[in-house]
Amino acid sequence: MTLPPCRQIRKTGHWSKAYDRVSLNYDDRLLRRKRLTTAAAEAFIIDLVQTTSLDHGDALELEDGRLIEVVAADEDLLEVTGADLPRIAWHIGNRHTPCQIERDRLLIQRDHVIRDMLDKIGATLREVVEPFTPEGGAYGHGRTHGHSH
Repeated sequence: MTLPPCRQIRKTGHWSKAYDRVSLNYDDRLLRRKRLTTAAAEAFIIDLVQTTSLDHGDALELEDGRLIEVVAADEDLLEVTGADLPRIAWHIGNRHTPCQIERDRLLIQRDHVIRDMLDKIGATLREVVEPFTPEGGAYGHGRTHGHSH
């Protein structure tokens, strides 16, 4: 079955009662126009005015009013811990690497260059598979994107 298109997003906390859900990894949650398939195997097109970063818990509003919940999918990550976690976090941020910040650990996407750098500064690294919901960019602009400000 094909569902009507989606042209609007409802942010987390501003909607209720999803018709279905779609599971997307971090990279796939940045989109403008794409064909998606729900958990119940129903296809639909998302067609937004501009490229948008979707968060876990947002909803895609179909033209008929039904809502499709966005769920952060499991993905291959590096769990980063260490005695000086604030210093480690600074080095990750200095490389504009998306990072999920938690009390006792950081999560980043697997990257051999960043992994090598973190190993050299004494971080403890462990490969994990779980949902990735990194911190948004500064000034409320969502994702981080290089040095252009």
